[in-house]
Amino acid sequence: MYKNVPIFSSYSFDNKFLDEVFDSQGNVRDIYKTLFDLYECHSISDFETLNEYAKTSFFNQGITFQVYGNNETKEKIFPFDLFPRIIDHKEWQHIENGVLQRSKALNLFLEDLYHDQNIIKEGIVPQALIESSANYLEQMKGFDPPGGIYNHISGTDLIKHSDGNYYVLEDNIRCPSGVSYVICNRTALKRALFGVFDKYKIHTVNDYSQNLLDILETVKPQGVDKPNCVVLTPGVFNSAYYEHSYLAKGMGVELVEGRDLFVEKGFVYMKTINGPKKVDVIYRRIDDAFLDPEVFNPDSVLGVPGLFSAYKTGNVCLANAPGTGVADDKAIYTYMPEIIKYYLGESPILKNVHTYHCNRKDDLEYVLNNIASLVVKPVDEAGGYGIFIGNKLSKKEIEDVKKIILKTPRKYIAQPIMSLSVHSTYIEDEKSFEPRHVDLRTFTLLGKDKSYVLKSGLTRVALKKGNLVVNSSQGGGSKDTWVLKK
Repeated sequence: MYKNVPIFSSYSFDNKFLDEVFDSQGNVRDIYKTLFDLYECHSISDFETLNEYAKTSFFNQGITFQVYGNNETKEKIFPFDLFPRIIDHKEWQHIENGVLQRSKALNLFLEDLYHDQNIIKEGIVPQALIESSANYLEQMKGFDPPGGIYNHISGTDLIKHSDGNYYVLEDNIRCPSGVSYVICNRTALKRALFGVFDKYKIHTVNDYSQNLLDILETVKPQGVDKPNCVVLTPGVFNSAYYEHSYLAKGMGVELVEGRDLFVEKGFVYMKTINGPKKVDVIYRRIDDAFLDPEVFNPDSVLGVPGLFSAYKTGNVCLANAPGTGVADDKAIYTYMPEIIKYYLGESPILKNVHTYHCNRKDDLEYVLNNIASLVVKPVDEAGGYGIFIGNKLSKKEIEDVKKIILKTPRKYIAQPIMSLSVHSTYIEDEKSFEPRHVDLRTFTLLGKDKSYVLKSGLTRVALKKGNLVVNSSQGGGSKDTWVLKK
């Protein structure tokens, strides 16, 4: 039936949203013309075959993620769309400058919060907001992490609005995930459609692991010449376990669980068949609460007893530093323009989405009266969980959301329902290309006197028609993201 049908033959346009591939008249944008012509050589039948090939490739590589439901946990292949997103050099430079600016400002903010707290004393950020954050760690007060870096790895979530500008949705600096999928997306696309890469000059993504290792080695403890780095994972049942193992392999370092490490005389060691081996830098993918049962959650079996003490002594570096979560609290996000101005003396390169924090009286009143036109988010959740999209709610559901907000206003922020750009995406059930909403997660690395931004990102796709939530845990997929060379 679809043997000779062009793959874009039934594409539908909606001028309410910015389509990154087609302009408002339905013409292919210049940057996509060569790619479009290459893809048009394939029929839908051909594309189905290629799509199945890509899925098989992901399955064979074990590229999966965990979805946590009420009654069960499911492991799924990460959905991948074979039509890439393209970002030109000039547009990317703006993005890169913006995310690096935010990462540097957040690092200075964290240093200040855990030391002099000048930004609080000067009335720019409320003290109560910091003290009420579940991710603020009193144990980090007065401590200088190796190299002066708190947020070694940052993930910044962006959207492209209908006005053509990029806006930051949120900053992720606890344990941002997704970079392994960026690299695997590129590999899968090359295997399925290698010829398309001959027509574009694209920045590589294969240098991320080496840059990550280089950054981690810059924050080695004093007196260490060649640091021994490891990746600390909660284990195979974690949603991002594939990424943990992938990055450890890419860096050429050991992937360890808490039971593989122990602390002796203030130093951290890894158990090996040849005896203990000292560990100097730990890229940890375990939340603060589970790092050390002697300091945090006493019931944790994921962490290492004595680890935090070894860290505070300066004998090991933890990346990211404990306590960074206070700065990616979505309530703190509302102050990012002021934070950037305060520490860097600069205006933000990337705009924030206007945000209402329900702990402010006027903001709360506005949110309660306008939920139907807002997205309500918890300040400390990830993966798209706990979000309420106002125009998708019934009157009863809106009243229920009001009660939830009023119970704990500090926990919620609200933002206008933004017009996320759409991108041409292959929909298996329809056997055709359809416009679907996308966002972009970028990855920034900070080390001692060194920084790096991956010249690509995780373009996440809301595969359900009209859906604005792009997270994989909510049924989203991803695309390869091409950043063109100058």
